[in-house]
Amino acid sequence: MIKRVPIFTGLAFAAAALLGVANSASAQEQVVNLYSARHYQTDEALYSNFTKATGIKVNRVDADDAGILARLKAEGAASPADVILLVDAARLWKGDVEGLFKPIKSPTLEAAIPFNLRAKASPEGTTWFGFSTRARVVVYDKLKVKKADVDTYEELADPKNKGLLCTRSGAHPYNLSLFSAVTEHLGEAKAEQWLAGLVANMARDPKGGDSDQIKAVASGECGVALTNSYYLARIMRSNAPEDKLVAERVGVVFPNQQTWGTHVNIAGAAVAKNAKNTANAVKFMEYLATPEAQNYFANGNNEWPAVSSVKVSNPALQAMTGGSFKSETIPVSVVGMNQVKVQQMLDRVGYK
Repeated sequence: MIKRVPIFTGLAFAAAALLGVANSASAQEQVVNLYSARHYQTDEALYSNFTKATGIKVNRVDADDAGILARLKAEGAASPADVILLVDAARLWKGDVEGLFKPIKSPTLEAAIPFNLRAKASPEGTTWFGFSTRARVVVYDKLKVKKADVDTYEELADPKNKGLLCTRSGAHPYNLSLFSAVTEHLGEAKAEQWLAGLVANMARDPKGGDSDQIKAVASGECGVALTNSYYLARIMRSNAPEDKLVAERVGVVFPNQQTWGTHVNIAGAAVAKNAKNTANAVKFMEYLATPEAQNYFANGNNEWPAVSSVKVSNPALQAMTGGSFKSETIPVSVVGMNQVKVQQMLDRVGYK
């Protein structure tokens, strides 16, 4: 059973609500208190199956990444949170450097999750692990744009694509993470030139979310756009006639297959610094690395499993990639380290 606590404007009220849920449990009842930035309906079955398998009840508070980190800082030692589940590597890195997570030692997680998809280990343990990945891909108008003209991130800033590019806000975490990865690959000077080229190639000012970018390409407003792969997969799997038209109009590119590989971000989890149910928190995170849970990530929200031995059967992901693609291998924690300098670059080049 999942006890879900809705987000409230008052942090103290939300904390009290969850504490009340946790404290009202009978002495023998096992619980884990989850602060989650994942808001996907298919995850409900994921949590329910954890409870069925372990007998541990999941009490959940929903918020976005930034809201969860702010909540943890405000609650301090009184926080009821046991597990923190976030959907961006940079936010995980930020929570880590701000001392909000507890290092853990889990041979199960260390064996399952690749080095580049988790925090750097210390003698005390590892603070966070990635459990699913999503690629930052390029969608393009098949009637106006040649795939070969947009098959690298660098080409999006080439003058040949002037007036074609659409993105959401440059300061959105998904873009900040991509730009931080590109900075790691190109160096700061070339990365800033590249960002300036993106601004010069905009078809319109950045706005909307990733789904809006895909639809803007399909409508002809834009020629090319950036999106996380699962947004496109949702459209491809939809039976709505309007979505079918969008899927037919746009093509997809996994950029930089001949060089460093496509940028991937993660959804990941950490044990909260002041967790009261640490053992249950570790069990929950270990459950997220099981084939059953990894398949929920793949088939429920169109993400790729972090555990490489789990094979993906999602038809949309298969159609997009032909079965596999080359992803970058830099540690995802790098994107957090580069974000301050990237934000400064965005300000200098006028990326809105």
